[in-house]
Amino acid sequence: MAGALASPSWPPAPVPAAGLDRALRPLGEATMLPAEAYTGAEVLAWERRHLFAGGWACLGRVEDIFADGAAQRARLVGDVSVLLTRSGDGSVAAFANTCRHRGHELLPEGATTDRQSVVCPYHAWTYQLDGALRAAPGFRDVASFDSAAHGLVTLPACDWHGWLLVNATGDAAPLADYVGGLAQLVEPYAPERLRLAARHTYEVAANWKVIVENYHECYHCPLIHPELCQVSPPTSGDNYDLPGAWVGGTMALRDGVETMSLSGRSAGQFLSGVDRRSVGYVGLSPNLLLSLHPDYVMAHQLQPLAPGVTWVECSWYMPEPVHDATYAVEFWDRTNRQDWAACESVQRGLNSPHFRPGPFAPNEDAVHQWVTMIGRAYRGIPPWMDRER
Repeated sequence: MAGALASPSWPPAPVPAAGLDRALRPLGEATMLPAEAYTGAEVLAWERRHLFAGGWACLGRVEDIFADGAAQRARLVGDVSVLLTRSGDGSVAAFANTCRHRGHELLPEGATTDRQSVVCPYHAWTYQLDGALRAAPGFRDVASFDSAAHGLVTLPACDWHGWLLVNATGDAAPLADYVGGLAQLVEPYAPERLRLAARHTYEVAANWKVIVENYHECYHCPLIHPELCQVSPPTSGDNYDLPGAWVGGTMALRDGVETMSLSGRSAGQFLSGVDRRSVGYVGLSPNLLLSLHPDYVMAHQLQPLAPGVTWVECSWYMPEPVHDATYAVEFWDRTNRQDWAACESVQRGLNSPHFRPGPFAPNEDAVHQWVTMIGRAYRGIPPWMDRER
């Protein structure tokens, strides 16, 4: 987005000011965020409210969220409870999971129902799946009561290339502005037309930001990713400098290599209209990481469980009629586990009383972009607003 920065709209995060000052310096002078950003429960609480609930968080694939035929599902987005509904025509909507009468939850967290109306279990106020109030027992003869003024609070929700993104506080930038320049990079891969071929879940003993930072650099690759270095030079590629609440770049494939696999060969089907010689690595704040390959798209969805624990879902999407993703899964499950071990070691180091934030290597510019975006958010500037890089 163009224009000057607006006034900060978020309260500052409980992160030491001096450490944040150092992290927000230009590349070549900046250091990593202070340890408290990765270990503090109060910092994670701030992130859940502002980065997760206050941004466009990924809740997963639309097809998975309603795979059991449910018409309603309650999900926690950051620290805000959200009610998701799907109407008979397939349209998906999101609402605050709170009754307009006395605030009772409409569904318990994680619960689902196939009911075609939303019924509050406290006083039976009843809503349509589009959020409109259908019935309020006891108010029929109250002349001043306006049913139209008591519908559920609608929250921004969007099916973005097959992933459901929700802004649980309702005050983030429109998704087009939030995504910014990422749209043009993802569009050729058309992930919404790909089908799930495999999925792994992991519980990693590391802060969610440690995982994202590891994802955005290959400075570590020569030491811990021998298989990856055989198919892609660790110093290859470039990082993007485009608008939006995201960070990312590319890596090249070596000559004669078709894709990221242990053999370097593809057992799938190449996607039309995409770069066959590179792989894109992009991360949409707060919790969706996309790896864009010539023949598949891999997605990591992150959910922080505690300051030092993160749930990670890794999914592989391929074009029909490819159903066997073994060649990609074997490669990335091995690579993921190498990364998780490194991230867990970093987390243990962050808990040491001797930790001091270190500088960025010159080729860690994408990590510096990420830290700058997070650091400015800690100062009250949401990630979708203009930021210096």
